[in-house]
Amino acid sequence: MGVNKIRRHLADFIERESLLPDLNRAIRAVIAFMVPLLATHFGWIHLDPIHACIAAQTIAQVDVRGVYSLRLGLLLAVTLILTGSVFVGTLGEIGLPFALLGTAIVVGAGGLWRHLSSEYGPGLAVSSGLLFFISLAGPVSVGPVSNGHPVFATLIGGLFGVLLQVAFWPFHPQHPLRRVVAESWMALGDLLEAISPDKTEQREKMIDREVNLRAKLNQSQAILHASKRHPGDFLKHLEALNIAAARLGLRIIAFRTALETVSNQAGYQRLEPVFAPALTSLTNTARMVALAVVSRQPSHWTAFEVRLTRLENLLAIVRSQVKSQLDDPVAGEQFADIIRQIEEQLPMVRRSLRATMDRVNERAAFSMELFDLGTLTLRPLAASLNLNGQFDPSLVRHTMRAVILALGGVAFFIQSGFSHGYWLPFTMLVVLQPDFGSTREKAAQRVVGTLAGGLIASSLLWLHPPAAVLLVAIAITIALFAYYLKRNYAVAVVFITLMVVLLTEAQHPVTLAFTLERMASTLLGGMLALAAAFLFWPAWERGRFPAIMAAALRKNGEYLQMTLDRLRNGGVQDDAILRVRQAAESANSEAFSSLRRMIADPKNQQRGLEQAGALANGNQRVARALSVITLHLDGEKTRHAETVEQFSRLCGVAFEALIFCEQTGRPPADIGEVLTGLKNFRLPEIQRGEADPAHFREPWTYPQLGRIVTELSAMLRMISKEKKPESPDRAGS
Repeated sequence: MGVNKIRRHLADFIERESLLPDLNRAIRAVIAFMVPLLATHFGWIHLDPIHACIAAQTIAQVDVRGVYSLRLGLLLAVTLILTGSVFVGTLGEIGLPFALLGTAIVVGAGGLWRHLSSEYGPGLAVSSGLLFFISLAGPVSVGPVSNGHPVFATLIGGLFGVLLQVAFWPFHPQHPLRRVVAESWMALGDLLEAISPDKTEQREKMIDREVNLRAKLNQSQAILHASKRHPGDFLKHLEALNIAAARLGLRIIAFRTALETVSNQAGYQRLEPVFAPALTSLTNTARMVALAVVSRQPSHWTAFEVRLTRLENLLAIVRSQVKSQLDDPVAGEQFADIIRQIEEQLPMVRRSLRATMDRVNERAAFSMELFDLGTLTLRPLAASLNLNGQFDPSLVRHTMRAVILALGGVAFFIQSGFSHGYWLPFTMLVVLQPDFGSTREKAAQRVVGTLAGGLIASSLLWLHPPAAVLLVAIAITIALFAYYLKRNYAVAVVFITLMVVLLTEAQHPVTLAFTLERMASTLLGGMLALAAAFLFWPAWERGRFPAIMAAALRKNGEYLQMTLDRLRNGGVQDDAILRVRQAAESANSEAFSSLRRMIADPKNQQRGLEQAGALANGNQRVARALSVITLHLDGEKTRHAETVEQFSRLCGVAFEALIFCEQTGRPPADIGEVLTGLKNFRLPEIQRGEADPAHFREPWTYPQLGRIVTELSAMLRMISKEKKPESPDRAGS
């Protein structure tokens, strides 16, 4: 019985991890690193092992999404960049001037990689820097035989990593475009998992999940759009499934908003036992969609249909219970209508998912989706790059800081003669981030992880295990490092520290001085990077937040005006309003990301943090209220067009006042008049007996208008009472 339970847990773990890249990345990393290491250790090939292993592992760890030509093009480009970095590093052996010039070139190019791709650029900047610093330190050997030029070894290792990536494509049950759609559904499942009534501890989690869902939807939409040349209906089916996730997500957010309203009403306690199984079923169904679209297995499709049938029955029960249990019939009708709209989306989900499954079933066992490999065009790669010639000023400052730090670190380790002195500039390169908050977080993770790994490794100094045990241990630490790299960087650093000690032990016995040298270099590098981020052209987030917040307010204002226009003139929820809503949600996500960075800044750079947080949250609540209204647009004109028109003008002026304050740092002179206008605004009373929800949705939409008035009034009152501190950019500091 115990064995069966273990097998069940193991099967569940593998099924869950198959949807995420971490386990696959760990497998690729182990193969990529260990094959060159074993081949050079036993003398089967003569290559510089360190360069070959690191290059192969770097390429194998890249999680590339998009069509296969995008993957292949990006992997080959990364291989060439790594090889070029090693070539520049070998020139540094000529003398210190060449080493410093090469440092400026390689580290400066890292800023360009970050500009070209925010997803792949940072990793490439770190990897190319590591290989460059190792090349500056001179040849490194592991095993009895080691020769070959490091440039050649890097090229061969990189190509082996590319070959390894390509080798997984025919057999791994996924298509790159399927993966991005599955990630949208996984994010939707995460959002559903966080839903609860109005509990303070859940609010932050809900915001994070909403931000993540919008980011995943935007990312998948961009990748699918860049793949328009894909033949047949395959892309169309995936787009439909991704749109289904977006539409269902909108209704889930509206459900959460309505839940906040009814959770305080009499009768809600009787509904809680009904909500729990329905939400759990909805969460599991969303994740089953992700699993089925990636795996294409008939068994997963069958499981999805079973889950969907159960979900439809549960939602029907919830809808009937809501109407009968809530004391407020209007609130009950509204809540039931949102649940009904969720139910109406389920057939679309089923059709879209089935279309992707049917497309797969028509193919042979060896999928023909690899045809993109025959076209080596880099157009999809170019479409995914940021080719804008306008560089972000904060990224330029970050690159200059990194170059200055790296120059000092290289000069120190060359002049000091430490054999592993390159750890100092490399640690500074890894820790230093474009903003201070991220730098402080990365420094803490790097230092804590290295110290913990060093303490564990120091106990290994007395064991001196045989070579076979060392090689197995190296493989395990590489796998754990790759697995935790994106999940928990501090844990990943522990395992990479252990790997370095074990790898050195495979060459010759490790001394305590070796471990202390690495720990000291990491500690010093982290401190210097932190000091540089604080002293040299610091990019405090409070200087960037006003522009980000103003953009979010502007997008929300546009969303509000279009929604009110539909309400006033009898429009419906169409593609135009969907695009405006997506733009507003993306801008709101940027505002919350900026807030998180500001929290990590020093205390003396957090002035106005509370006000900034209140503005972002108020703006988010306005967007949620608008999302509820858009769900109730049915093409009927409101019976109070003049009132809605007045409301539209008042809100437009309120948003302009908020934007003005963000741009100038002071409230507008007429803010008192704007507040008075909102205070005196009254929505017409809707007689419940006269309301006809089948045609007119005022009983459901007007309460949301009232919430918007409340939120805007609170935001305006806040900025009128407290003058915002000037940001460094506006103050000229």
